[in-house]
Amino acid sequence: MKHPAIFTLLALILQSILLAGPIDPKKVAIVYNTRVAASKDLAEYYATARNIPKENLVGLDVIDKDQISRKDYNTQIQEPLRKIFTSRNWWTMARNAQGVELPSAAKITTLVCMRGIPFKIQRGPITEKNAPKLAAHFAKANEASVDSELALLGVHGISTVGPQSNPYFKKDVAFSKAGISYMFMVGRIDGPDYSTCKRLIDDAIATEKRGLWGMCYLDKALKGGGYTIGEKWLETIFTTNLKAGIPTVIDRNKQTFTSHYPMNDAAIYYGWYTRNRNGPLLNPTFKFRRGAVAVHLHSYSASQLRNPTKEWTGPILAKGAAATVGNVYEPYLQLTHHFDILHDRLLKGYTLVEAAYMSVNALSWQNVVIGDPLYRPFLHFKGSGEKHHEDKTYRAIRIAHEQWGDDPETMVKKLRTAAADTSNPKLYEFLGLWHWAQKKQRIAIAFFQTAVKKHLRETDQLRQWLYVADIYRQAGDKLLAIETLQKAHDAHGKIPEIKSATALLNILSPPPPPPAAEAKKNSDAKKLPKKK
Repeated sequence: MKHPAIFTLLALILQSILLAGPIDPKKVAIVYNTRVAASKDLAEYYATARNIPKENLVGLDVIDKDQISRKDYNTQIQEPLRKIFTSRNWWTMARNAQGVELPSAAKITTLVCMRGIPFKIQRGPITEKNAPKLAAHFAKANEASVDSELALLGVHGISTVGPQSNPYFKKDVAFSKAGISYMFMVGRIDGPDYSTCKRLIDDAIATEKRGLWGMCYLDKALKGGGYTIGEKWLETIFTTNLKAGIPTVIDRNKQTFTSHYPMNDAAIYYGWYTRNRNGPLLNPTFKFRRGAVAVHLHSYSASQLRNPTKEWTGPILAKGAAATVGNVYEPYLQLTHHFDILHDRLLKGYTLVEAAYMSVNALSWQNVVIGDPLYRPFLHFKGSGEKHHEDKTYRAIRIAHEQWGDDPETMVKKLRTAAADTSNPKLYEFLGLWHWAQKKQRIAIAFFQTAVKKHLRETDQLRQWLYVADIYRQAGDKLLAIETLQKAHDAHGKIPEIKSATALLNILSPPPPPPAAEAKKNSDAKKLPKKK
């Protein structure tokens, strides 16, 4: 078989040149619950996996619950940790020009909370005398995530009401070089059960050997009004991926991805805005790719992060993702993680915890980072790392953008030749997505129709039909969209993922009410009072 140049380049790629490096394990402290043997085991497991010194493990005698009162947080978490930092000489305390006591230097930059440590501080009465005067929605808000509160562990005397400013927000430099000695980055290895927690560690380390490769799915779920900033984050990610060579599916419809959507090879997912899991996460067989970064924006996405079926964070982890972020209470949109910044920093090679803290502008607030904080999913984004067969096409697409990104005509020609020479359905699908993004819908449809014939899995074939139906839907041709979805039903009506097409048909062509409901409607109509 003829081997096109696009694939022979795989063996010639130079090592990645990234802006960021790893976090020094000596600067990481691990916090676990001494009342829970599994919490300690997890801490030791993580320390061994990441070469973190055993003396950096910290056991706290704390209640084993999701939520903790402010009083218990102070006595069981904050005060013991401050004493440990002092006794181990992990920080040097001083007073700033305003007389606030805070660290002027710190040997530890990153805290990692293990499952067993509570993740929510509940709202309580405000007794502090220095509570600031804030807008009504902040005035009584002294609830917070444990992790975000710990980010300012060393700063004494600050108000617990409302959010505090994050000095690392929008930075594009390693935390160790940012010169913010009074702040800590805090991550969490947590989830529905301890086996999931260990998997988060294992998946992060395994993925760092080969890099994270696969599809990106963006669920824009239009809301409009004051929510347009969130929609802009997703559009920015789409544009970034288009330039970088990450195959990306974006759903710009009002609804989220429909139930059982065939989201295969999902390495990256960003979406919003429903309270509980839906779409592909309702499919019992769905799994994210190993090492996947997956985030769904909702006010309470992480309020039940240990529940595999409620909200979003728990289900995302239960479905195999390795990294996510979320909110334990209402953060308000501007004060949640800005997805576009998070994605940008991860692509640049920063660790998960650095990218997460660069992307959120509030501390002592509602945000959490779940997964191995030291995880660098795109460590090999330039093409280095172990080569695996299932990554080959995604690596090839990335290389094509590196080589010919400034000459789209040549890039498309090279990829089209490679697709024909290898009969590669993923390349045909990518070419369809690329032309769709360029608003060349007819060419996109032709590539999707070819991909249907080349793909072996029915779920992949179905996704091509859904693309075509969406093109017609966006063009306002509802009849052709319905016709396409009906053809998809005829071809793939026996697989569970066909529910995604059924849901779309119900949106575009709602079925008539059942006879009983229609009869009741007519009966109720007869009971309406007559006009005088």
